[in-house]
Formats: sequence, structure tokens, C-alpha cells
Amino acid sequence: MNSKGATHEQAMDITEGKSGLWGALAGLIVAALIAVPLSAAFAFATHPGTEQLFGGRLGDASPAGYSAFWWIVTIFLVALPFLVGFGVAKLSVKSLTIVGAVVVLFIIAIMVLGQLFVF
Repeated sequence: MNSKGATHEQAMDITEGKSGLWGALAGLIVAALIAVPLSAAFAFATHPGTEQLFGGRLGDASPAGYSAFWWIVTIFLVALPFLVGFGVAKLSVKSLTIVGAVVVLFIIAIMVLGQLFVF
């Protein structure tokens, strides 16, 4: 109560202290969405004989280069749910910019390596 007898009500913030849970939920959803591509990338990384499936110049790539490319894709896909969860949990411009920059760098690296093997 103030001096005039009126009370001031404040809205309750239901998200206070829950950013970690929202980040975990976002990471879990992303993990569910990338489960199939992740398992395929891991299978290609661990079985270099699968390069025959892609044909073209990819069939001419060395088994080590082919495997390295798929390991990079696998590592990116494993890191993606954590990056999304971290970004959602922090929800600041700086952290989202950092996460976005890391994702863009991974995508550029994968595209460059893909160009080296495919074209």
C-alpha cells in the first residue's frame, strides 16, 4: 500500500529463471528433427565403401577424404542441438550472433568440402 491507500500490482514473469529449460527444450526438438540425417552422416563416415553410392567425382575421392567430409558433417549435426539450446537459453543479441556465425562457418566449410569432392 502506498500513502493514498492504493496497491500496485505487478505481473508475474513466468519465464524468470527458466531460460535453461527453454534452451533444453529447443535443443531436444532440434535433436529430434536431425536424428535421421545424423544417423546417415555417421553411417557414411564409418563406412567409406558407401562412396560408391554417390558416383561421379565423389567416387574418385580418397576414402580418407570421403570419411573426413562425413565426420565433419556428423560433428556439425551433433553440435547443432547444443548450439540452438545455448542460443535460446541466452537470448541475447551477442550470443545469438556468435551461434549464428558458428553455424554459418560450419555450413561454408561443408559446402567448400562438398565442392572439392563433388565437382
